Amino acid sequence: MLDIKFVRNNPDVVKENIKKKFQDEKLPLVDEVLELDQKNREIKQEVEALRADRNKISKEIGACMAQGKKEEAEELKKKVQENADRVESLSAEEKEVEARIKKIMMTIPNIIDPSVPIGKDDSENVEIQKYGDPVVPEFDIPYHTDIMESFNGIDLESAGRVAGNGFYYLMGDIARLHSSILSYARDFMIGRGFTYCVPPFMIRSNVVTGVMSFAEMDAMMYKIEGEDLYLIGTSEHSMIGKFIDTMLTEDQLPQTLTSYSPCFRKEKGAHGIEERGVYRIHQFEKQEMIVVCKPEDSMMWYDKLWQNTVDLFRSMDIPVRTLECCSADLADLKVKSCDVEAWSPRQKKYFEVGSCSNLGDAQARRLGIRVKAEDGTKYFAHTLNNTAAAPPRMLIAFLENNLQADGTVRIPEVLRPYMGGTELLIPKNK
Repeated sequence: MLDIKFVRNNPDVVKENIKKKFQDEKLPLVDEVLELDQKNREIKQEVEALRADRNKISKEIGACMAQGKKEEAEELKKKVQENADRVESLSAEEKEVEARIKKIMMTIPNIIDPSVPIGKDDSENVEIQKYGDPVVPEFDIPYHTDIMESFNGIDLESAGRVAGNGFYYLMGDIARLHSSILSYARDFMIGRGFTYCVPPFMIRSNVVTGVMSFAEMDAMMYKIEGEDLYLIGTSEHSMIGKFIDTMLTEDQLPQTLTSYSPCFRKEKGAHGIEERGVYRIHQFEKQEMIVVCKPEDSMMWYDKLWQNTVDLFRSMDIPVRTLECCSADLADLKVKSCDVEAWSPRQKKYFEVGSCSNLGDAQARRLGIRVKAEDGTKYFAHTLNNTAAAPPRMLIAFLENNLQADGTVRIPEVLRPYMGGTELLIPKNK
């Protein structure tokens, strides 16, 4: 969320940013919020003047009473009451205006970084770099659920009866592999200096609206009926929420945390939720990373975060590439974002396995996450987040890239300690 002072002083910059995001329908909001802001300031000025006048009249009433001028005092009391009635009316109007201003300000997109490529949709995202050689083996790579089923490792039919489409049972070696990847990702991030955390898996509405845009909220979040609680769509929501209404000192920054959680998503409007498989699902688990830092350090941390994901995948012999998200593909709170994509030898193309985002001070401004400098000045922190590993989608990349011609799956050396020393998974069904 932008600072209203920034919008007031830079309306053309805000409008140009909206155009770069191809959200022209939001352009009228800038003028509307400026009019409301002017009205709000006028209301405040009038209220202030009325209160000052009330204090003046109150003194006059006292003087009249001391001089025995009761009739004059009564007339002045009527003015005080009229004054009070007007203040009450203005205060109610002020609340309505401020609520509308807040709603608009939470709808106007954040200012994107100058380095963000301009594009109308994700087809115009820009490849930054590739890591590893994308190999297409001479043998056919089966669909990921067929690979899992060869190990008796997945049961979608039972999950459908229990919970419906978009859910799954993982079992045996595949379930163990799933957990091993998460455990390895956890230790990998701890090794990078991040503090491990298991957060609440439900959050209140004020945290939800603090960490995401209304559009994201509608498409993603599951509401707990009858309570002010939502199931998290990613642990970033809980982890950033951890700092709500806090005043950090500069020596407490950066906060670098890595968190494990299940994630729950409606995937409203998503294509493929009915398809067989576990690529797009309602429930999954993830190892996340978040950073709360000084503004001048956020771009440095942005580059470190997505590189962590690349290094993690490369350590498991999975070729990846990084795509810079174009302007229209950025959620409204984001300043800059990129996707890490893994190579699929079956599809002969890359697919998304993680996303890294710099949100500037947008989340901090909404949640009241501030920093006090040594000189006493206060400012909003910057927040960032990134996916370390999110199986089972990440599991798809792992299985396809480590599958052997005979149907076995090679376990990279870094994962073997988490798999009890197992070097090769041997299928039970062929």
